[in-house]
Amino acid sequence: MSEFVPVNHVLLDQSAASVDEVLRLLADKAVELGIATDADAVYEAFKAREAEGTTGMTGGFAIPHAKSDAISKAGMIVAKFAEGIEWASMDDAPITCAIAILTPAAEAGTTHLQLLSKTAVLLMNEGFRSSVQGATDAEKIASLINEGLDEE
Repeated sequence: MSEFVPVNHVLLDQSAASVDEVLRLLADKAVELGIATDADAVYEAFKAREAEGTTGMTGGFAIPHAKSDAISKAGMIVAKFAEGIEWASMDDAPITCAIAILTPAAEAGTTHLQLLSKTAVLLMNEGFRSSVQGATDAEKIASLINEGLDEE
């Protein structure tokens, strides 16, 4: 998985006024990057998951995730925001970084769970969170996440 998050999947200095805008941005980007074929279907999958319970974590992070037949291959998109976004989270802090997980529906019980589990473990690590939050270039962020996903 060492190159699971390519540099062009890291979006810096993004702007969004709401969770819906973040999810729409991620869905549109998924199509642009060739991860998915239908932005509306991906957006609806993100929305459906968010309706089950927030994906807001701690330390300014959220891990929105979508499983859909419109997603052609598993992937991640990382978006850092210039301003904090109000997002229900475990620590009630605004979100400044979303690590989106996109998975084909057929891989819901395998790839999806593995990526979600590894990402959640990474976000429990204060050093990882502060490194990603402090990073200002896409290469560094992609590297931090790829290294973290590679660890067992």
